[in-house]
Amino acid sequence: MTTLLATIGARTLAYLAGMGRGVIFLGSALLWALRPPAKVRLIIQQIRAIGVDSLLVVLLSGLFTGMVLGLQGYYSLRKFNAESFLGAVVALSLLRELGPVLSAFMVTGRTGSAMAAELASMRVTEQIDAMHSMAIDPVKYLVSPRVVAGLIAMPLLTCMFNVIGIFGAYMVGVGLLDLGSGSYMAGMEQSVQLRDVGEGLLKSATFGVIISWVCCYKGFHALPMATGVGRATTEAVVLSFVLILLSDYFLTSVLL
Repeated sequence: MTTLLATIGARTLAYLAGMGRGVIFLGSALLWALRPPAKVRLIIQQIRAIGVDSLLVVLLSGLFTGMVLGLQGYYSLRKFNAESFLGAVVALSLLRELGPVLSAFMVTGRTGSAMAAELASMRVTEQIDAMHSMAIDPVKYLVSPRVVAGLIAMPLLTCMFNVIGIFGAYMVGVGLLDLGSGSYMAGMEQSVQLRDVGEGLLKSATFGVIISWVCCYKGFHALPMATGVGRATTEAVVLSFVLILLSDYFLTSVLL
């Protein structure tokens, strides 16, 4: 019994220590991002890596998500003779929840995993240690630009996801199921408020910081062995998914 309690206590302390190191890592990255001069070129490169390289998969997932919402929403609302509210249901679902969360998932799988693998490879090949030996802070040059880029790129990707998703639901509802175009747009216009858009953008910005932070942290602290890169990448993706869902719940409970 004593051995069991000691094991549980040791693992709990290890998890808490890991959380503390992660928070300190994020704080260090944010402090370096606020210190002048700003690494504009590095930030632009990371915005391209996070935003432009993930654009296609985000647009495709947004289109088919909107089409599925259009189909499911239409047949669900038809049971209550409320097909005219399809635009409102689709828009609110995408703007407040599905847009930020699903686009964050796509970016995590497409760019976050690559980010973790890149930094883990640099750790395994001792490039990060070489930066330390040259008196160069690797957090400043490798992590801070990625965190800032995630903060900027994720809301833009979410906006594109939402627009293409609403368009996909419009194609299904109006073009396939003969719903009136005016009722679709009117229901969306009457139900959607600026607060709904702002809530989704706030969530997406938070998710962008979480993705870049977790993936950089796992890659930065990868084990210097043959399996270190794969293990760091897997842990980064899984932990990012979990934290995205957790933060989504808490943000929703606060913003409602």
